Amino acid sequence: MTGASLILASASPRRKELLKLIAVIPDKTLAADIDETPHKGELPAALVTRLAKGKAAAIAADHPKSFVLGSDTVVAVGRRILPKPENAAEARGFLKLLSGRSHRVWSGVALATPDGNILTRSVETRVKVRRLDEAAMDEYIASNEWAGKAGAYAIQGLFAKHIVGVIGSYTNIVGLPLYETANLLDGAGWRPKNRSAK
Repeated sequence: MTGASLILASASPRRKELLKLIAVIPDKTLAADIDETPHKGELPAALVTRLAKGKAAAIAADHPKSFVLGSDTVVAVGRRILPKPENAAEARGFLKLLSGRSHRVWSGVALATPDGNILTRSVETRVKVRRLDEAAMDEYIASNEWAGKAGAYAIQGLFAKHIVGVIGSYTNIVGLPLYETANLLDGAGWRPKNRSAK
């Protein structure tokens, strides 16, 4: 399907930057307006898949001849999902939860295709954070880097020095698992406009 446009159903600049790393340049970026409230008892993997699919479907409804890529990422400690903190106090509470333990980052990726299908993948990455003392938390809160970040941190910034180890996809933690995304695009037949179909 060479020549079909690709729409990124996300306002996240990080996702756009990540796609650029693998030479995927969306023709448009349109934020999908959907309710992202978790259902009662909904597990992280199910939540991110449902939201990614919902975002892709919402944009595809108005652009049926395009490929539409939707994604969602959450940070989870056990069954508890840590959203984007609303203030510094909530961010500090999240950091205390993450301190000295492993947690999981889940992403859902969905690709709506011009033939009406929606393909999905979910990806899990385990992240170990060192024990954070009050000084470390004070420094990170003061940086304001936590604002707008699920789980109150960004691994690609100041918080990187607190990460002991990662098992799984690093780009998943940043906001979009590139291996799975590339496979979805290739498998569905999307090609950049300057590359002929296989």
